[in-house]
Amino acid sequence: MLVFTLPTAKASERVGVWRKLQRYGAVALPASGYVLPNNPMNQERFEWLATSIRSSKGQSAVAQVCSFDDLGNEEIKNMFNQARTRDYQAVEKDLLKFSKAHDQNKIQTGIPRLKKRLEQIIEIDFFGSPMRARLEAAVQQLEGKGDQATGKAEKKNRKDYSGRTWITRPHPGIDRVSSAWLILRYVDSRAKFIFGNQPLAQPEAIPFDMFKADGFGHVGNDCTFETLVKSFGIKDARVKRVAQAVHDADLADEKFGKTEALGIDRILEGWNKQGMASEEVLRRGIEMIEGLYNGIR
Repeated sequence: MLVFTLPTAKASERVGVWRKLQRYGAVALPASGYVLPNNPMNQERFEWLATSIRSSKGQSAVAQVCSFDDLGNEEIKNMFNQARTRDYQAVEKDLLKFSKAHDQNKIQTGIPRLKKRLEQIIEIDFFGSPMRARLEAAVQQLEGKGDQATGKAEKKNRKDYSGRTWITRPHPGIDRVSSAWLILRYVDSRAKFIFGNQPLAQPEAIPFDMFKADGFGHVGNDCTFETLVKSFGIKDARVKRVAQAVHDADLADEKFGKTEALGIDRILEGWNKQGMASEEVLRRGIEMIEGLYNGIR
């Protein structure tokens, strides 16, 4: 928790502090002070901000708080989620404008800015706002709309992807889990998977289903699973049926009228909400996709 005061004359410094608190994802308490989840990064941010306030002739203090007598943990989590929901809604408003645009150049130039804003919000979405998954899917669909003008997924050689590490975002859902299953089964049985929001920090890893130009993601109206199927020329008829089920569960557009993957998607969402480690969600999810592959008709 950070509490501080600044002299009345320090208006610009006060605005600067407020902007940093917004960027860090801090929420204001009803009485006084700002809070962030207790982790080393947030501790360091508050400490540096407190130092900056003192250098501006203000007073500040950083404290580790276990609980508040008038605020329960769930109430505090809701405060964070409400703040992030407002952030997501601002992005959603811009997304709606772009989705109605017919100018492909406008879409292509606007997507990177929207993706960057979304990544910044995700970084401070400490408790998983319900809007996150919806906005991620919407951005990917918009990206696919822009890609429709550029053509089909590029063909890839499986040998070039042998023994590689793949990176995707934490809290995997149906598209990422099924894509990992497809990679292991048809591209590289020795593939390793890691999680992160910044693929540039792992330059040797292959991004999939991430907000990044290279790697594998949504192309046109295809989800990442479908992109991988086409990129590696996978002809298995059952994989095609799985791809249709994954598409309908991920994009929720009922394109193929397939419902087989919807239950798996809900289970993955539940595990992620429980706080299960992404690695464990992926492991269990891959087993379910294997079952879907063997049972789908």
